[in-house]
Amino acid sequence: MRDRPLLLGSLIVVVAASGFGILGPVSRFAYDAGFDPLSFVAWRAIVASIVIGLVVAIRARRGSRVINPWRLPVRDRAALLLVGLSGLALNVAMFFAFDLTSIAIALLCFYSYPAIVAVVAAGLGHERLDATRVVALLLALVGMVLVVGGGLLSGAAVTINPLGVLLGFGAAVGQTVFVMASRNNFRVLPPEQAMGWIVLTTAIGCTLIALLAGSPIGIVFRRPDALAFGALGGIVGAGIPSVLFLTGIRAIGATRAGILMLFEPLVGVSLAALLLREALTPIQLLGGAAILGAALLVQRGTAAGATDIEPTGVPWAEQG
Repeated sequence: MRDRPLLLGSLIVVVAASGFGILGPVSRFAYDAGFDPLSFVAWRAIVASIVIGLVVAIRARRGSRVINPWRLPVRDRAALLLVGLSGLALNVAMFFAFDLTSIAIALLCFYSYPAIVAVVAAGLGHERLDATRVVALLLALVGMVLVVGGGLLSGAAVTINPLGVLLGFGAAVGQTVFVMASRNNFRVLPPEQAMGWIVLTTAIGCTLIALLAGSPIGIVFRRPDALAFGALGGIVGAGIPSVLFLTGIRAIGATRAGILMLFEPLVGVSLAALLLREALTPIQLLGGAAILGAALLVQRGTAAGATDIEPTGVPWAEQG
């Protein structure tokens, strides 16, 4: 049954988006504990690297083969390096975007990436951009704008910095490169091993940048609450969802994964309402309904018949 692994892949992407979605509220608490954005991103990646390393070790003890990335074909090694650098670049770009412009504006720019992914995937002949996907993509993008932009109607001051906007779109391009280069390259690497190398690149790069910038990278050794939030962000907000994200891309394709990842701002805004008392507006609730509707539309179109030109990949449980 082809629709069964595709449904599982869709659920995996939604779980990944939910994990990434906690980072907004968690980062707010982390800043109160002494982090600044760059040091938090660095520790999030460090903890995520440790988590993914443990997953690799556990699976290796159960018989999964650990693959030396240096023995991969040149194309796969180049793609792995490209994905790692794009992950580092989009993290740094988003940090500066958040610093220069309002978070809502930066998110609006960043979440243009599902549309970019859909166009690039169709242009490269990887996936057919059929009517169902076009409608689902437009519905999801409208929902995302309502969810994030609804907060702008609260009367709070909005800062629009041209460089911040440019960096937000730059992060979207970085995410597009990440998604497209991940889908059909270095497939011999199980998702946890591939993401281990990718996240390690971000950990090393962001740590070096944080040290050069004088960020409080050592705060976790002085404050237990900072360590707790760094661990939470690294485990639930990076390590686990990173592996699931790559698994989902391989299972259901870049366009579907990009659309379903729009659950991330929905989760972030909902958690902010629950934990930070930032109430949801009716417009934001409408946007959430639109995102959910897009997800259902994608799944319905998936069940009706395959539209991927390339193979969807090996189910997660069968890899390694």
